[in-house]
Amino acid sequence: MKNGIERIAMVATVIAGASLTVAMPAHLQKGQWASEGNTTAKYMIDMERSWAESGCAHQSIEQKILAEDFQGTAPSGARYDKTEALQTDSSSSERECRLDEAKVRFFGDNLALVYGSERALRKARDGSEAMRCLVWTDTWLKRNDNWQVVAAQDTAVPCK
Repeated sequence: MKNGIERIAMVATVIAGASLTVAMPAHLQKGQWASEGNTTAKYMIDMERSWAESGCAHQSIEQKILAEDFQGTAPSGARYDKTEALQTDSSSSERECRLDEAKVRFFGDNLALVYGSERALRKARDGSEAMRCLVWTDTWLKRNDNWQVVAAQDTAVPCK
């Protein structure tokens, strides 16, 4: 009987130890907001600004900032890839494009999230104009010493 209890106690100890080992890396990986002078964060924000203003410039964003396996989610819920992200939308024109805010949070040396908002005055084919405001989260990943966006999530919100 004693051997059975000892085995159960040992198995329980091993399971508990394994559970802690698996849970610890997630707990230890804390994010850190980028400092004001962080050059990587400045680069990311500059690229995000270019992307936000690309509709007014009638040009696509720089290809190098999007990873080949990039996936985005539009405000409509539709998914799009790098090829679709690089296409310009001829169904509406934009002016007064601007990046309102962008903040960078690093998670280790190879992962960062950029939280931001932007706006643009959009003119539809029917001639109507409306301000469109977006809040978004872009996921940046460092591969082969290059930072690229691997995922984007855009949400349309009422403009303030």
